[in-house]
Order: sequence, then C-alpha cells, then structure tokens
Amino acid sequence: MTGTTAPRKGGRWIERWEPEDETFWKETGERTARRNLLYSVLSEHIGFSIWSMWSVMVLFMGPQYGIDPAGKFFLIATATFVGALVRVPYTFAVARFGGRNWTVVSALLLLAPTVAALVVMEPGTSYATFVAVAALTGVGGGNFASSMTNINAFFPLRKKGWALGLNAGGGNIGVPVVQLAALLVIATAGADRPRLLLAAYLPLIVAAAVLALVRMDNLAPVRNDAGAVREAARDVHTWIMAFLYVGTFGSFIGYSFAFGLVLQTQFGRTPLQAASLTFIGPLLGSLVRPVGGALADRFGGARITLAGFVAMAAATGVVVLASVRESLPVFLIGFVALFALSGVGNGSTYKMIPGIFQAKALARGMSGEEAAAYGRRLSGAAMGLIGAVGALGGLAINLVFREAFASSGSGSAAFVTFLGFYAACCAVTWAVYLRRPARVPAGAAATEAKPQLTTV
Repeated sequence: MTGTTAPRKGGRWIERWEPEDETFWKETGERTARRNLLYSVLSEHIGFSIWSMWSVMVLFMGPQYGIDPAGKFFLIATATFVGALVRVPYTFAVARFGGRNWTVVSALLLLAPTVAALVVMEPGTSYATFVAVAALTGVGGGNFASSMTNINAFFPLRKKGWALGLNAGGGNIGVPVVQLAALLVIATAGADRPRLLLAAYLPLIVAAAVLALVRMDNLAPVRNDAGAVREAARDVHTWIMAFLYVGTFGSFIGYSFAFGLVLQTQFGRTPLQAASLTFIGPLLGSLVRPVGGALADRFGGARITLAGFVAMAAATGVVVLASVRESLPVFLIGFVALFALSGVGNGSTYKMIPGIFQAKALARGMSGEEAAAYGRRLSGAAMGLIGAVGALGGLAINLVFREAFASSGSGSAAFVTFLGFYAACCAVTWAVYLRRPARVPAGAAATEAKPQLTTV
C-alpha cells in the first residue's frame, strides 16, 4: 500500500479502504471508522424506536378503541413482519447508493410512519387503518440491516465483535428509550395523549438525517456489489447463522414488542404499570450486546453463543414456572434475564459471521488483504439476510403469543414453545461450530480455517 490516508472524491466517497493494514488503521482508518459508527448508531437508534412504536401505542389504546389483545398482538406482528422484509433491500441499498447516502434516506423515510400515526392515533379510526400504519413503521426495522452492513465494512476483523455489538446495541436501545418516553407521557399527560410521543420524534428524525449527511462517508470498495448478496445467499452458513439469530435477535425484538401486552393481559397491569416495567428488559438487553461481542472477541463467538442459548433455556423454564403459578416477581426476573441473555447472544452471533467468511477465504488459499476483503464483502452481504430472518423470529414470537392468549388467556404455552426452540439452537451451535469447527469448503488452507471458526 502507498500512503496511509483515506482519499475521497466528491460526495464524501472514500476510494481506498484497508482496515486490516495496521499503519492505515492507526493513522486514519480508526478515526474515520469511529466517526461513522457514532452517527450510524444515532440513526439506527431512532429507527428502532420508530419500528417498536406500536409496542407502546397499544398501551394507549384503551377500551374506547375496541381492539382486543389478539388484535393488538397482530398490530405488533405487522410492524415486525414488514421490518423483517425490508431488511433485504436495505442490505442491497448500501452497495448501490453508499452507506452514508442510504443512512440519510433511511432516516428521512422514518417521517412517513411517524406522521401517519400522528394523524390516525385516536378512537374511531378503523382497524385496517391501524394495521396499514403499523406496517409503515417496518421501515425502521430495515435501518438495522443497512447500518450493520455499512459498519461491518469499516472495521478490521479483530474489532468487529466490539464495533458491531456497539452499533447494534446502540440501535437496540431505541426500544427501551421509546418505552421510557411512553411512560413519561402516560405518567404526566395521561394514557390518552399518544400524539405527544409521536411529535417528539419528528425533530429527532430530521437531526439524524442531517448529521449523517454532514458527518458520514461512503466506501467506494463496497459499491455496486449485488453479486455478494447472491453469493452469500448460496452459502449454507448464512442460513445456519440466520437460524441462530432467530433465537437471539428474534427473541429480543419479539419480547420487546410483546412485554407490555403480556403484563396487561396475563397479569392485569394498567398501562402505567406496564409501561413502568417494559423498558427494563430491552434496556438491559441492549446494553449487554457490546459485552457479547467483546466476550466473543476474547473467547470465541460459538462458545459464547452456545452458553447464551443454554442460559436462555434455563431462564425460559423460570418464566414457564412463574406463568403457571401467576407469580409476577418471578416472571419479571426470568423475563428480564431472557432479555439480557438474548443481548449477549446478539453480540456473539454477529461476531461469528465475519469470522466464518474470513475462514472460507483462508480455505480457498487467500491471505492478507485479499482474504480480509473477501470476508468483509461476504459477511456484509450475509448480515442483511441474517438480520431479516432474525426479525422474522420476532414475528413468530408475536404470533405464538397471539395464539396462546386467544386460546387460553395465558402465555404459558408460548413459553414452552420457545424453550423447545432454544434447545434446537443449542444443538445446532454445538454440532456445526464446536463439534466440527472446520466445516468449510476444503482447500489448500483448510487447516488454517479451523481455528478461525472456533474463535470468531
């Protein structure tokens, strides 16, 4: 490499980006990467708040709205579903338009669901209208995929666990923040003033877009590489990791959206009482996500992921027991533990993804910057697909809750279902990435791939 700067052309495009080069990273790369990470977190944070808006809007929807618990769960599920679907095109958008450019556009798109909810959020609005507006909030879920794909390209492999964990955790924390904001509105203005909460987000959305416009960069090396997504889609490890991510992120977002309704429906909490508790789990789960990434950096992503699933299964057992006995204190302990453990697993699974594709590059005989570039290219593409499937896990949780409450008035059957799924996640993690860690395509450097998969 000649020189250590990150040259730009017009429109804040960085032409050369080599984060694995130690000199480049120390002299200019790290500073640039951290700046982009900061504003990426801000935009993704607000995106998550808008995506999860209906988890708190339903707390404002009293009897005068005429919507039963099953109908409210469906509103939440609609937002989750659309958010999962748009993650795929959002992943393509980074390569097509540039990370900085798409961050600006995706932030401005958040105005549509926020303004729409501001207009319709009152008794007498048809249920179909509420469903349509809830669907619009799905654009907030897409922000995660584009943000993670973009930030993945900025950081070297040795820093990805920390960087991706921080990016995702800072975004995820948008869920408890909007829930805390709802608590403030309900406690001060009452449960009939949801428009106050919605209006507060309008200037924040604009601020995020403006800051991304003036402070972020596009990376030219990742532009116009739609083939990376197709190649990632053909790789079996993309779908194995997607399955595992259903168990971690799917749990986090599904529980985040459903927590308040479960407290109201199963334990008879008022909107204020529910809002005063719902933020705790998502907040803790968001804060520990970077910890999961850092632990994976040190001990290996597969080991931390497996330990997380084992602990999640144990916590789910506690929740089942509390649900059957109708013990709110025990239920809260188990449920909050589930949030924290899902956060750890979110961080560790996202550390595994770039390491898997780096190992594949080594197995194909690549080395140095060539291997690093291949890993960045494929892992960035895979993250969007994995994130989309993971978000569908949140949809599944909402639908399972809806069915459980519609049939029995209790969430116990839903939690038993989740317990079985975590057991399956344990088995897959152990079988693929710990028992036979070298299951990547054979090649001249296959022996070099083995330690990569066990320590990513």
